Amino acid sequence: MNSRLAMFIAAGILATFAVLGTSLVAFTHSATKARIAANERETLLRSLHALVPPDTVDNDMVSDAIVVQAPERLGSESTTVYRGRKMEQPVAAVLTSIVPNGYSGPIKLLVAVRYDGTLGGVRVISHKETPGLGDKIEASRSDWIHGFNDKSLSDPPLEKWHVKRDGGVFDQFTGATVTPRSIVKAVKNTLLYAQNHKEALYDRPATSPTTATQG
Repeated sequence: MNSRLAMFIAAGILATFAVLGTSLVAFTHSATKARIAANERETLLRSLHALVPPDTVDNDMVSDAIVVQAPERLGSESTTVYRGRKMEQPVAAVLTSIVPNGYSGPIKLLVAVRYDGTLGGVRVISHKETPGLGDKIEASRSDWIHGFNDKSLSDPPLEKWHVKRDGGVFDQFTGATVTPRSIVKAVKNTLLYAQNHKEALYDRPATSPTTATQG
């Protein structure tokens, strides 16, 4: 076998291994990406059902989503809204509101607003608060966030949607008012937005969160 032929054979073997290696990496990446997406979807669905019990809806809330733009009320340029329905009738909307002015940075919320205007609940899904302060806003560590359950713009009255230090009905934390004050304001603003856009929130067809905008 001459040296030129040997070089061609060696090059062919290397090319084959390169193609096989690239294909394996691509397959592994695709499979991993799909698994991660499935896990993220399941985690989101569990979070939504913690606020909108699964026996109260019969649609896929993750798929029945739109994106709205109301930074003055919802805290960010784009906000995803997941809709819950039963027999095609609206049950609740879960808005991914942002508290822009937490003590240590933005706080991401899930705010469930029932079709009748009452709160199904509020959950903090991401924050940068200090450990002691952050514990008080997490549902798994404190009951404070559960204080929003079943509240509405009439219960308490709108003028009472403040922490007690500011004349409202919501508890603040000992030695810390900024975070609870900001969360109360964000939840109130979310309720106001949901009230003012009640029908539109449910009438718009579901659209990919990356492309949907509010008309």
